[in-house]
Amino acid sequence: MIKQFVLASALTLGCGTATAQMVEVNKNPFPSTYKAMTAGPVLIRGAHVFDGAGAELSKADLLLEDGKITALGENLEAPEGATVIDGAGKWVTPGIIDVHSHLGVYASPSVRATADGNEVTSPVTAEVSSEHGVWPHDPGFNRARAGGVTAMLILPGSANLFGGRGTVLKNVPSRTVQGMKFPDAPYALKMACGENPKRVYGQKGGPGSRMGNFSRYRKTWIKATAYKKSWDDYREDYAKWEDAKSSNKDKKRKDKGKDKKPPKAPKRNLQMETLMGVLNGEIIVNMHCYRADEMVQVIDMSKEFGYHVGAFHHAVEAYKIADLLKENKTCAAMWADWGGFKMEAYDSIRENIPMVHNAGACAIVHSDSGVGIQRLNQEAAKALADGNKAGLNITQGEAWTWLSSNPAKLLGIGEKTGALKPGLNADVVLWSGNPFSVYSRADIVFVDGAKVFDRHDKAYQAVSDFELGQPGEGDEK
Repeated sequence: MIKQFVLASALTLGCGTATAQMVEVNKNPFPSTYKAMTAGPVLIRGAHVFDGAGAELSKADLLLEDGKITALGENLEAPEGATVIDGAGKWVTPGIIDVHSHLGVYASPSVRATADGNEVTSPVTAEVSSEHGVWPHDPGFNRARAGGVTAMLILPGSANLFGGRGTVLKNVPSRTVQGMKFPDAPYALKMACGENPKRVYGQKGGPGSRMGNFSRYRKTWIKATAYKKSWDDYREDYAKWEDAKSSNKDKKRKDKGKDKKPPKAPKRNLQMETLMGVLNGEIIVNMHCYRADEMVQVIDMSKEFGYHVGAFHHAVEAYKIADLLKENKTCAAMWADWGGFKMEAYDSIRENIPMVHNAGACAIVHSDSGVGIQRLNQEAAKALADGNKAGLNITQGEAWTWLSSNPAKLLGIGEKTGALKPGLNADVVLWSGNPFSVYSRADIVFVDGAKVFDRHDKAYQAVSDFELGQPGEGDEK
């Protein structure tokens, strides 16, 4: 749990003197209440496996126990009471992780009442958080689960320079967003560059140009660095005050009541707290940005103020700077073939994702769509095919890293999920066939070893409260 210190005073009982103390204030006042569903052991036998870390196994067994992956290999023994699934002719992968989703904040049905993804009141709204706009009954979560998606980053929209915090969710049915929050996953900060902020605010006092965008970024980061320094100075001064107080006690001074008062904590600022979290390395920057030249300028700006850009999203020109992305350990979260729909998206190529991968940089397939999230396996398949047509010779096992382990690392949950490795969460999908085929579908989806979707069992096809009683009740047509 990330915490921040503020100063409070309290009376020490029995002595009648005021004693200063440091009080911890929770920086995450809306903690996860997620609890994995109870599930018995599961053994999948003889399936074709993409392990999510780049390897491909033609016939392997996978054992899930106590919510974790415990073994991947051949001829594994089934524990007592295990459910044994025949994986012959089927494929097994880690669950898909979408790093750019607006499910819940732009929910279905798409009407004004469910549009909560952009706080379009100021170009800087770092103080807001997507978790406060997520509607957990969005039917889109169920559709995404049927597409093999087990986790996702819910981001604010891209109207603002600083759009607010993004929240990592597990894709499980829940009454509350807290019940979906991925425990201990870091927050993200959504930022945006280019056409969107200047279009939205050009007639609202600015910024109205790319120059204005960068000017406002830098002014805001200057305020954030000053805010961070005030807290760093406060903690240092408080430590010195405590040392001095202890020294005075050791000397048994008679004038203890004349001790210097403790330093006063800075006034809290929600907007600056988010940005201070970025500067402290606690919150991960995810930035909407299309053009290569702007991405490089943003990297320069991040070095000026001492933070790291986790990923550029959409990044249709990432192929032009793949070497710089690798050098700066910055991911590119991309579409397979969206482009040309506005000027900054004009210079897109279908080989973008595989070219970033081929350069050794972190490539990710994302959706930014309530429809696309249902078929991210097919988006990866298109990108893989286009790359191999260009002679890049990328394997299917490598391509699955674009959907699981690379997204997990970006979101700060790579030590918990994203690959079929012993000790990681049992977030697993059993596919009817090769998941890079348009004819294959997710048969069974597990989150933390519990079955949350089964294509052949209505009991495991969740229906949103919003759809109950309506024709079809969530059935796919």
